[in-house]
Amino acid sequence: MKILHNAKIITMNPNQPRAEALVINHHAPNCGRIVEIGSSEKILAKYERDAKSEDLHGATILPGLTDAHIHLKYYALNLKKIDLFNASKAECLALVAQRATDTPSGEWILGHGWNQNNWPEGLPTAAELDKAATNHPVHLTHVSLHSSWENSSALVAAGINAATQDPKNGKIVRDERGNPTGVLLETASQLVESILPSPSDGDNIQAIADAQQALWRMGVTGVHDYDRIPSFIALQRLHQRGDLKLRVLKNLPVESIEAIIASGLRSGFGDDMLRIGGIKVFADGALGSQTAAMLAPYEGQPDNRGISFLDSEELFEIGRQAVTGGLSLTVHAIGDAANHQLLNSFEQLRAFEKVQGLPNLRHRIEHAQILHPDDIPRFVELSLTASMQPIHATADMLMADVHWGERARYAYAWQSLEQAGTRMAFGSDAPVDTPNPFHGIYSAVTRRRTDGSPGTDGWRAEECISLESAFKGYTSGAAYAAGMEDDLGMLSPGYFADLIILPDDPFKLEIDQLHAIQPTATMVGGEWVWRQ
Repeated sequence: MKILHNAKIITMNPNQPRAEALVINHHAPNCGRIVEIGSSEKILAKYERDAKSEDLHGATILPGLTDAHIHLKYYALNLKKIDLFNASKAECLALVAQRATDTPSGEWILGHGWNQNNWPEGLPTAAELDKAATNHPVHLTHVSLHSSWENSSALVAAGINAATQDPKNGKIVRDERGNPTGVLLETASQLVESILPSPSDGDNIQAIADAQQALWRMGVTGVHDYDRIPSFIALQRLHQRGDLKLRVLKNLPVESIEAIIASGLRSGFGDDMLRIGGIKVFADGALGSQTAAMLAPYEGQPDNRGISFLDSEELFEIGRQAVTGGLSLTVHAIGDAANHQLLNSFEQLRAFEKVQGLPNLRHRIEHAQILHPDDIPRFVELSLTASMQPIHATADMLMADVHWGERARYAYAWQSLEQAGTRMAFGSDAPVDTPNPFHGIYSAVTRRRTDGSPGTDGWRAEECISLESAFKGYTSGAAYAAGMEDDLGMLSPGYFADLIILPDDPFKLEIDQLHAIQPTATMVGGEWVWRQ
């Protein structure tokens, strides 16, 4: 056994909020779980003779944090791409030009994170990229992952020209003559992505193994992954060889639903390190590309209500197929129209589950970025988890005001959802944004960016939540969404010893210090996986 003592333990357990010491079992059948938690005096007196003890000298212990929405393989591979976050158009072009000098002629240049919504020039063009990289095809994904910026070489390689038709649920941005400008929206990006050199299974395995290290340093001990089957393959290989030290809930893509059901995989199948989540479905696009499905047109765009990928009946049919096979649904919905349609579908689905005698599976709505106020109580009525990304609010606030206007009052509506009794699970959507949970926690509590903007009061501050509620989104809320609320999300006897060490108590820090918190150690299942 192992004892951690002389610590300030924030348990997130309402029945025992604070403690000083805990003891961890290192023997089967409860290896890696907490045996007892309490005062240092009591724990040491009872267990010191039979355990190794470690004095933490007053440091703070918190439950490990879970990122409830991440694209793990994509995030891992992106660590090797050009980082375009917060870059101006000129800076993006300079970074591409720099990478071109170090890349053999003809090889692809890949980058991620550009955002034209922060540029006065608006959408970029292929011609601009052509000047930065004359001998390379270039593919740069938007910060939202819902569009991409290509140079002419990439367009030619993908066979995209004036005669190319827009794919279903996608759009090729064109000039007045019908020629592609270099920006591809939604599924149109797949025309280029389908010809990119595919990373091998070995590349994916190594990338995820490396990404674990980055996540541990941020205090992340678990993730809910939304990448596709190659990510699942890599995770299984890592787990099989004993190198997966991050708890993963693996959600699976709807395009593979028939094969998944035929294989017998069900939500909850797996073990404590890698288990099956739900079937991932897309209901609409994104705010950044103005493709999120809206009840009323975007501000200043009377003909644009976004793109709705599926109607209520189509969503229900997918749900019927999933729940009959024992699989929950986890559905991307950004716009208020997409969320409204989705809630209608879940109402049908809950009725179907009841009539068929099926269990109430843990369905979730991913993002739920803007809601009609009448739809907010329906999350509780339908027993749905709102899986949200607090950092999106501050990243998107200027866009939200421009494109949604006063409707943005109910954008990223954490306080309204909490008041209605909604269960929330928090994540980052990385690589759309940083997976650092303390940035998300700061955003949830302040509705401000780390530079302090838009000011002391924050953006639409009526939707701020408390620090305790923010931590719950990354702990007990995420654990409930994964069906592991009896194992994870708090520090209590019988729960896994997934925890992080902080130099200071976050509940006693000045609010503007929250985003700068840096863990000094991370433990998963009673094993230190990273120490400063």
